[in-house]
Amino acid sequence: MKTIIAEKPSVAREIAGLLGASEKRDGYLTGNGYFVTWAFGHLIGLGMPEDYGISGFDKATLPILPNPFLLTVRKVKKDKGYTADAGALKQLKVIKELFNKSDSIIVATDAGREGELIFRYIYEYLKCNKPFERLWISSLTEKAIKQGFENLKNGKEFDGLYQAAQGRSRADWLVGINATQALSIAAGNGIYSLGRVQTPTLVLICKRYLENKNFSVKKYWQIQLLHNKAQVDFKSISVTKWDEKHLADDTLKAIQRSEIATVTSVETKSVTEQPPLLFDLTGLQKEANKRLKLSAEATLNIAQSLYEKKFITYPRTGSKYIPEDMWAEIPNLVRALQNREDCKQALAKIKWGRFNKRIVNDLRVTDHHGLLITDKVPSVLNADEDKIYNMIALRLLEALSQACVKEITDVSLQVLHYDFTAKGCKIQEAGWRSIKGSFTDDGEEPVQELPELNKGDELKIKEAAVLEKQTKPPVLYTEAGLLSAMETAGKEIENEEERKALKNIGIGTPATRAAIIETLFTRNYVQRDKRSLIPTEKGLQVYGLVKERKIADVAMTAEWELALQKIENNEADAGTFQKEMETYAKSITDELLQTSIANTNQPKLTCPKCKSQQLIIRDKIVKCSDEACNWVQFRTVCGVQISIENIVSLINKGKTDLIKGMTSKAGKKFDAYIVLKENAETSFEFEKNKSNKRNGK
Repeated sequence: MKTIIAEKPSVAREIAGLLGASEKRDGYLTGNGYFVTWAFGHLIGLGMPEDYGISGFDKATLPILPNPFLLTVRKVKKDKGYTADAGALKQLKVIKELFNKSDSIIVATDAGREGELIFRYIYEYLKCNKPFERLWISSLTEKAIKQGFENLKNGKEFDGLYQAAQGRSRADWLVGINATQALSIAAGNGIYSLGRVQTPTLVLICKRYLENKNFSVKKYWQIQLLHNKAQVDFKSISVTKWDEKHLADDTLKAIQRSEIATVTSVETKSVTEQPPLLFDLTGLQKEANKRLKLSAEATLNIAQSLYEKKFITYPRTGSKYIPEDMWAEIPNLVRALQNREDCKQALAKIKWGRFNKRIVNDLRVTDHHGLLITDKVPSVLNADEDKIYNMIALRLLEALSQACVKEITDVSLQVLHYDFTAKGCKIQEAGWRSIKGSFTDDGEEPVQELPELNKGDELKIKEAAVLEKQTKPPVLYTEAGLLSAMETAGKEIENEEERKALKNIGIGTPATRAAIIETLFTRNYVQRDKRSLIPTEKGLQVYGLVKERKIADVAMTAEWELALQKIENNEADAGTFQKEMETYAKSITDELLQTSIANTNQPKLTCPKCKSQQLIIRDKIVKCSDEACNWVQFRTVCGVQISIENIVSLINKGKTDLIKGMTSKAGKKFDAYIVLKENAETSFEFEKNKSNKRNGK
């Protein structure tokens, strides 16, 4: 007998159906010489400090450097402690029995770093020594699974992948546990969670937010002219930017008297825009955030669902290319789209026999190739799945199309002694841009089409106007912008040599970036303001504490990702990496324990209930220091975090400022003051004119 272990029950059922293992049992399927079972994601993980006999946060125990690392069954939070997950224990017992009854194992967890770790941690925890082979597939179609079983690989071939996964797992533990405990001890005021990847990511958000907030906006004025030639209207803009409006107004009067603009030069050049490559996961997440306002995590979940329904290939890919041996499959995928209404218009623009082979590159394919549709085309999907599927399908059609060729014309004009410019664009060959009919990129203004112009032409000025403009601050990060910054962490690195070395290495991996962003929300470090990501008061406080520290260093995090890639490719030693991580954990622990946290920043407030004890201010609650008094005020009220200033106002004046955008239990938005009643309880007070309206007065 052979045991096949998948990552999820749904994948196990697909495989079992193909292999004829149709007999259902508790926790597995069987038949035709196979047991087919599953994990539920990470059943086994690294033990917590308590598993090493270390409880609470104690300076004397830091840094914690496990030797050896302990593996434990997944735990769930209960009351004040953690206990083993009953579902995980039950499934683990099933897996152990099946492994014992089998001659060998076939690993069918997701073909990537985390999928490998899920199996290996189970295998190691159960002290199993049965031989195992690896099913390595990029799609869950029947054809792909059958081909995968015909080409099973020796499990030992993936030792590098496992060592990289284990290295990542241990590095996150060493840095996360030690840094969190060290800073929390130094602060003595709540828990400050830090992490190998989450902290540099938080630093990116805070840095950009502060640059935006502290940016000094300056106004300036330009003059715009409207011309006409050969019945074509077009505009030009002044090269000069005036800092004072009256100077622009004076110039405008002189120009209006002149009435004529003279063409001083015309430069035309042909620009070729190559089609985009296939989506990798980060590319798909960025596009979905821009166009559909979906979070990175939501996009990953939708893509995973499409993968499990066999409509797309494996989504957690970091590649935008396909290998040469897949090129023959591409025409079949394009033909399959003929049955999909949403793609018919785009398919009519595809030039059969002239497919662009730019996406073929064996050297640029990582664990998995770029995102593709499969030959199984969906007929019914939910709205978001439909949109994500169309994105992937249309991107394939764009990638296979020819380049777009544009003619760009730059014109210089002069009125009196003032210089003006006009820019024009003419599409000569639409190429890939015809697939969606979009000829400009996001954020670009469509460029006007110009009539034929020649040096020396004199153009009548139909209209002239002064435009008020202003300098723009660095834009706040959206999730799409943050994913780009994480992907190109090298650009944030100031040292030129380091930047070159880390050119294509980001922070996090395509598979983990969504989870990192969600962690920042969970930790209450970051919140959404419409589409922008902005740090909370707590996030800015953490940034202030760590911004000069090693743990905030984007370059270092990117270097670790590079080291993990080398381990995966058997080019570096995992043991050396772990020793480096232990040295690093020790140095950041020492560094953070010496952090001086000015508690003087926290206002001293007296409890409104007992009127004798001082209040303790945490990021989630404000409470009396006397347990017997037990007065508490939560910092988040109806979905809005209450600032320190408003807490001070509530305690000292009995009332906050007007708090906007709170959400009632019925899901309705409202604005109100929080007021302190005589018994020290709080309630809402509405604006007088609003409450009068509510009361029908």
